[in-house]
Amino acid sequence: MWRRSFSSAAGSAAVLKNQKWDALVIGGGHNGLTAAAYLARGGLSVAVLERRHVLGGAAVTEELIPGFKFSRCSYLQSLLRPSVIKELELARHGLKLLKRNPSSFTPCLDGRYLLLGPNKDLNYSEISKFSKRDADAYPRYEAQLERFCKFMDLLLDSPTPEILHDISSLKHRLGDKLKNSAFWAKCLRSALSLGQKDMVDFMDLLFSPSSKVLNNWFEGDVLKATLATDAIIGTVASVHTPGSGYVLLHHVMGETDGDRGIWSYVEGGMGSVSMAISNAAKEAGAHIITNAEVSELMVEDSGRVKGVRLADGTCVQASTVLSNATPYKTFMELMPPDILPDEFLRAIKHVDYRSATTKINLAVDKIPHFPCCKLSPAEAEHQLVGTIHIGAESMEEIDLACQDASNGLPSRRPIIEMTIPSILDRTISPPGKHVINLFIQYTPYKPSDGSWEDSVYRESFAQRCFALIDEYAPQFSSSVIGYDMLTPPDLEREIGLTGGNIFHGAMGLDSLFLLRPVKGWSNYRSPVKGLYLCGSGAHPGGGVMGAPGRNAANLVLQDLNGQLK
Repeated sequence: MWRRSFSSAAGSAAVLKNQKWDALVIGGGHNGLTAAAYLARGGLSVAVLERRHVLGGAAVTEELIPGFKFSRCSYLQSLLRPSVIKELELARHGLKLLKRNPSSFTPCLDGRYLLLGPNKDLNYSEISKFSKRDADAYPRYEAQLERFCKFMDLLLDSPTPEILHDISSLKHRLGDKLKNSAFWAKCLRSALSLGQKDMVDFMDLLFSPSSKVLNNWFEGDVLKATLATDAIIGTVASVHTPGSGYVLLHHVMGETDGDRGIWSYVEGGMGSVSMAISNAAKEAGAHIITNAEVSELMVEDSGRVKGVRLADGTCVQASTVLSNATPYKTFMELMPPDILPDEFLRAIKHVDYRSATTKINLAVDKIPHFPCCKLSPAEAEHQLVGTIHIGAESMEEIDLACQDASNGLPSRRPIIEMTIPSILDRTISPPGKHVINLFIQYTPYKPSDGSWEDSVYRESFAQRCFALIDEYAPQFSSSVIGYDMLTPPDLEREIGLTGGNIFHGAMGLDSLFLLRPVKGWSNYRSPVKGLYLCGSGAHPGGGVMGAPGRNAANLVLQDLNGQLK
């Protein structure tokens, strides 16, 4: 079903070659599609060139086992910006969000469990089983994070106040300074509205290890470990890594239908997000072409981009090119040699693209049964609609798993986030059967004790994960019909994520805002005139957010309208 709404390269070669496009977008991931939608709505002729047979990049649905539709990479929605949902009318284009309540379930080997969600009474009751003090503190913790998220909204929805390069016009230099001054003034007003205490706490969250932040708030190991998983997802960091608190904030700054911090499933899988955006783009006039791999950017002698060359040799002309590929792919692999400044290339090369993430998508014949629930499988379904935290009952366990990877070994006891979207979404699995997602930390890109290319080694690690789940949900392994496994090299090869990094580059404090992707080039432009980044490697970063695509497209429209030359 995912192939029929767009064209393949073979049927579109004439369309591509017979005109000069206003804009080309490299990559049909959600950010590239978002950029295309805004550019087409702005009146430009736009073509999206996707390497794979299916749209979505990491936000994709694929039926790899008959009857079971997997969200192969990303698996939950919350970060997609409300402005993108509203402006592109994504609900009208097929986006349907399925809220999860409760949102989190942490089983314990001693027979206890912790259930969390949007219901404040439930949270108080559940946390009180472990600590009355923590139950009292938790609403204050959530309220503080919500205040911080409101402060972050301004940063997410705006380009960075970057100093522009090569602007000779006094009018444009003054205009740029006024615009940046207005941005900083808004930030100052937001900071003042927070107050000094909250600003100090905000800085503490940004710079401190997540373990320090959580230890200052809570005493219970299970609650701290449950919250700490948000701080390490998709990273190679430990809970004791300074700055890991920011990723914790990144994972609670989203919303669903206006409800802050609520993560949802998407009916039809995460590919439905990409399909809704592509529908909006096509309605606005964008052309979307699959099986169209870009092999090289074409650059004029003057240093301005003039289009792309496809892997089949087709040359596609364009005045502007936006790349939804990673910064490394864009500038180190697609760019011809001797075009970019050496300093810029060195910075791009040394962006942190490391990954310790593996995703396993499973088809199972029954819901896992967790004895700690003391409920029948049918009755327990309600408790399992959220994220199920396996193998992380304390922050020390998370750190031990991270230490294994630091020593070159896949974690002996991996940290697993399990989700079962088919409980709420009946469109992705056959009746009575289910789809399960396992998001797993920590798995080095190049293990020191084997290779991910070795099928026996891969199977051994998968069975290690299944055996760990068996400790909490006996006989889980026997329910597995089949599975799809993406290690860091697989994520790089299949999805195009350099190093397997799901964020297109680390989300540390040295790689955010004015430093993303590299210092001096944070505003989507590049040293090559007419070439822009529009993917997660640009501000504000990773996650199914749409903000990089929207911000980059709006900047392109501004540039083409002559406000900045």
